[in-house]
Amino acid sequence: MNLKDVPPSKAPETTPLEALFARQRALSQGGLGLDAGQRAAALSALEALLREHGREIAAAIHADFGGRSVHETQLLEIFPSIEALRHARRHFRAWMRPRRRATNLWFLPGRSRLIAQPLGVVGIVVPWNYPLYLAIGPIASAISAGNRVLVKMSEVAPATGALFEKLVAQRFDPAVLAVVNGGPEIAREFSALPFDHLLFTGSTAVGRHVMRAAAENLTPVTLELGGKSPAIVGRDFSVAQAADRILYGKCLNAGQTCIAPDYVLVPEERVAEFVDAAKASVARLYPRIADNPDFTSIVNDRQHARLAGYVDDAAAKGARVVELNPAGEDLKATRKIAPRLLLDVNDTMTVMREEIFGPLLPIIPYKSLDEAIAFVNARPRPLALYVFDHDGGNVDRVLAETVSGGVSVNETILHIAQDDLPFGGVGPSGMGRYHGREGFETFSHLKSVFHQSRLNGLALFRPPYGKRFESLVKFLFR
Repeated sequence: MNLKDVPPSKAPETTPLEALFARQRALSQGGLGLDAGQRAAALSALEALLREHGREIAAAIHADFGGRSVHETQLLEIFPSIEALRHARRHFRAWMRPRRRATNLWFLPGRSRLIAQPLGVVGIVVPWNYPLYLAIGPIASAISAGNRVLVKMSEVAPATGALFEKLVAQRFDPAVLAVVNGGPEIAREFSALPFDHLLFTGSTAVGRHVMRAAAENLTPVTLELGGKSPAIVGRDFSVAQAADRILYGKCLNAGQTCIAPDYVLVPEERVAEFVDAAKASVARLYPRIADNPDFTSIVNDRQHARLAGYVDDAAAKGARVVELNPAGEDLKATRKIAPRLLLDVNDTMTVMREEIFGPLLPIIPYKSLDEAIAFVNARPRPLALYVFDHDGGNVDRVLAETVSGGVSVNETILHIAQDDLPFGGVGPSGMGRYHGREGFETFSHLKSVFHQSRLNGLALFRPPYGKRFESLVKFLFR
């Protein structure tokens, strides 16, 4: 057969996502990341986007949840996003500077230093529970390090994803920053791209799939996964104050927060006092629930049914359920769930095995701090831990004898809002970290560089080896 008669093979078609990635990858080759001016301009453009369209974004998130507190969106998403961008813009030039490192004595007067270089193209997979902040935070870190960025928004928050994609496309060349939307198929395609770094925020189960896909390309990953974050109330701490702060942290976004207190350890003789204080706290914060715009809905029917199933399972296995519903409202016509305390829980209950991600709070009585610490350590390492105690020795014990991604002392949630503190999990709650300088470093390659001096004695150690070399080696090993 004549070769001219053989039809040419067709190149595989390129998907729109692959085309976006290929363009960013081509421009990042050879270390051609964003320069300082481009980084500053991109961070400023994102801040302007949030300031100009904050109301639209809050409305989109409200629509996705079927009722999301606009004030919580302002406080928990728009404000910290702006702060993250401003922090990065103020500091990234200092983070970019070469860093001097010590040179071993025998190689002086040579010099050693580290140079921060952009990795190239960074992929960010955003969850539905905080779809703005958990997009902007990683973007700020990745752009401050000079990378080009592709963002995959959650299909569970379609209105927010579509709006954010449109707003970013209006201000950014997609070769610098691009946003994509789509369902599980797009998510799988996204995770399989050969990014230079991939950051995923979401469930542990999905995180395993993301890491498996990234491994095919040897793509390094940062996984922010969550888990069961405990709160420990010290014996001498005000129960009313602890309950108020814990219930506030639990009810923000109706508990749909990766670092929400998942369960609380209370001295056994103060459990009843804690229950009463929790009732009073919810009554003050949310006197009504059904028509209260400050109390957020569960995001969809599937998540609502999951949480209802947790309550039913716990009750069937012997738990006492205390509903914190100050007005005694019937919430069946809504996707809202009144906060509930769960007493007499045990490890056979789903609510004690799985991350709750809703306004359900198991209460565990303890006899001693040793017992409370042992309870925490018998479980997978959490993303966050909260300790309420004015005794510095007790606080130090909890910090030293437990392992968690981060800690707030005498408060909940607020460690994530500190731009100069890295945020990340440990073990099953995640790997890697970002925010501030650590975020810059996560998305940078810190290149080691040694400069040889014009005058040096290295020639003394080169072949041909002989008596002089042996004498020098004896001197080195003395």
